[in-house]
Amino acid sequence: MADAAGQGRSMRNWGPFEPLKERSFATIWTSSVLSNFGQLILGVGAAWEMTRLANSPEMVALVQSALMLPMMLVALPAGAAADMFDRRKVAMAGLGFAVVCAAALTALALLHLTTPWVLLAFCSLIGGGVALYGPAWQASVREQVSAEQLPAAVALGSISYNVARSFGPALGGLVILLAGAKAAFAINAVCYLPLFVAFLFWRRKPAPSRLPPERMDRAIVSGVRYALHSPPIRTVLARSLFYGFVGSAISALTPLVARTSLHGGAGIYGLLLGFFGAGAVGGAMLTGRVRDRLKAEHAVNLFAVITGLMTMAIGFSHNLVVTAAAMALAGAAWMLLATMLNLGVQFAAPRWVTARALSLYQSSLTGGIALGAWIWGRQATLHGVGEALAISGAVLVISPLLGLVLPLPAVSDAGTEELEIQQEPEVALAITLKSGPVVIEVDYEIDPAQARQFYDAMLKLQRARQRNGAFEWSLSRDIADPALWTERYLCPTWGDYLRLRSRFTHSDAALQDEARAYLKAGRTMRVRRRLERPFGSVRWRTETPDLREPVVAYTP
Repeated sequence: MADAAGQGRSMRNWGPFEPLKERSFATIWTSSVLSNFGQLILGVGAAWEMTRLANSPEMVALVQSALMLPMMLVALPAGAAADMFDRRKVAMAGLGFAVVCAAALTALALLHLTTPWVLLAFCSLIGGGVALYGPAWQASVREQVSAEQLPAAVALGSISYNVARSFGPALGGLVILLAGAKAAFAINAVCYLPLFVAFLFWRRKPAPSRLPPERMDRAIVSGVRYALHSPPIRTVLARSLFYGFVGSAISALTPLVARTSLHGGAGIYGLLLGFFGAGAVGGAMLTGRVRDRLKAEHAVNLFAVITGLMTMAIGFSHNLVVTAAAMALAGAAWMLLATMLNLGVQFAAPRWVTARALSLYQSSLTGGIALGAWIWGRQATLHGVGEALAISGAVLVISPLLGLVLPLPAVSDAGTEELEIQQEPEVALAITLKSGPVVIEVDYEIDPAQARQFYDAMLKLQRARQRNGAFEWSLSRDIADPALWTERYLCPTWGDYLRLRSRFTHSDAALQDEARAYLKAGRTMRVRRRLERPFGSVRWRTETPDLREPVVAYTP
């Protein structure tokens, strides 16, 4: 009965606004709407100010690159920091930095000291602050809502941005018309403050770690290694980079569409972005239905094609009504595409590396957008805005062919929860967490008739070992005894080995069980843990006292 009840709870059809019943999530989400308003007003003000400072489509498009490029460069260290330290404090640090930089840009604008490159530099600095807080906020969603509510919460995170995008650009255009770009920069600084306060008063309950945090460089390497050795995440990152690069033409060239194709001003620019944002909100509302009815691959391909067709329509259109309608449909399709990719990462990464996986996704998507914005701006300079949009749309239309080479994984969180290993390693040497390298050897006795099946199972286990932190993995077979196989891998320190054990998930356990199933009847795995280069564990003289206290495995 308990299992049936649990299954019923997991199959419950959560509404799109159900996570807002969680107080902490609702407070932070509401504040994030205001911060997104500020970010979008900054983007509108900076893009329009650039049309005044530099009469070049390439420079206008570089505003988008300046806002997005820091998210590619800062996201991974930000994700590592969010996994290592208190995510609340990391988010506050990023928001505080963004407020200071936005205030400085406002001061420079009031003193009439802004130039094209000064404007781009401060857009990058503000974008860096947002990039620092982003992974911490996204990864903390899991701590604010239940697992069943997570898809709806992720969609609401996207809605937060696109609710602001529905009205923020139009409001930004109005602000520019009434008070100029300096007012837009000031509003940007003020809009970050409510989110800073929301994080300040969030009473987070962090899961206590039994091990000290990794060094920043080790944490970054661990995140990258996990992604490289996780086929689902690796595929999502590659596809995100591609879609960001190809699909960035709309966001990068919309100011020029408003000015050249429609012969309008800041109001028309804001109106077009408002339609795009309204469409994105509508698309986010459909996330649950799309997940229920379409596989991830089919959904992403469908929405990529729709985005491409609408991009081409925007490029060819000179009519405001047609362009606005195409912007709305493109916004809905793009939002659903990005949400499906985001969920692919969320559900494929265990909690210990969630922020780093999301930061890599953010880096891939925004890095593609930053590079694509410059390329499409260059194309618009050489061949015209309409032609650049038409090429971008055509590539998106044929992008489903990419799925034949890099198919997306099914969106599911099965097996990503950490599994606590009960058996503690036997330790007799006086070693510390920094002792190492540590070599792990595991012996298996396998029926030679099942050698091929066992070998294939071990190759699957290899990925699990490597993404959790193992180096120099190898599998060997005894020449004198064909039934004896030895798995060997290395961890840089004893602490790294303990972290590897703590990262073991249910899916990893299933791979281990698959390999263990080929053991001969009555046989068990034999595990040996060896300290390589053990001179630190040997006294120089017999009478030399050993001042180090022994450190065994962690204790609960």
